[in-house]
Amino acid sequence: MAAPSEGNGLASSLTDLMTSLAVIFILLLVASHNNEQQALEVQREDLDEARRELDKAKEKTGTTRHQILLALQKALESFRAEGVRAETDPRDPLGLLVIVPEDLLKFALNDEKMPPGGIGFLHRFTPKLALTVCSDDFRKEISAIVIEGHADSSGNDAINLPLSQARSMTVVRESLNVLSKILSDPGSPLTLRSCFLAFLSASGRGSSEPVLNALGNEDRDRSRRVEFKIRVRSLEQRQVQEALGTDASPKVVRTP
Repeated sequence: MAAPSEGNGLASSLTDLMTSLAVIFILLLVASHNNEQQALEVQREDLDEARRELDKAKEKTGTTRHQILLALQKALESFRAEGVRAETDPRDPLGLLVIVPEDLLKFALNDEKMPPGGIGFLHRFTPKLALTVCSDDFRKEISAIVIEGHADSSGNDAINLPLSQARSMTVVRESLNVLSKILSDPGSPLTLRSCFLAFLSASGRGSSEPVLNALGNEDRDRSRRVEFKIRVRSLEQRQVQEALGTDASPKVVRTP
């Protein structure tokens, strides 16, 4: 009669063992779930922090662009009568446009020579622009000054791209010539030209961005132009500079 009793005891022991294993398994599942929840919570907190930092950076970038825009508008106030104005670039969240009247930097058909009124205008305009972007307040916030040349659609890309690039270089050279001449003036920044040049680039856009008339058709005369674009430093540029503790902006040394 002992055998059935032993069998019952064995069965009971197995049942207890299985119950214990099940409890342990459930506890492990609960612990694993809790760990996963904690890890997810940490990830959420990190993500929220990253979003807050990104929002701050975007806000700072937007604020900086607005401040530079106001400074440009003030610096170029004397040119308002000529039709010069500064505004945000609707196609670039980091960009500012300096709009110059077409008759001043409007080029003749198939020509890269400076328009008649362009040289005199640049002699008055370039020092103001350079002094603003190279000022202590803003030179650390500027990424680039792009002088863009444009062509009308009367030619193909093989003609228009190099022609528009040549037009932008015409304005670049004349702008730098102007800054070279004012260096001899008492009280002028010794390296204003170098600072401006460090930001400067020339780009030929061909006929990809025509000027349209009121009917939505290309205005070929106005399309043959040069534009000034100023870009504020991006979030990535700010992060790299802050991480390295560097200041890549050009230095401006003033005369004693």
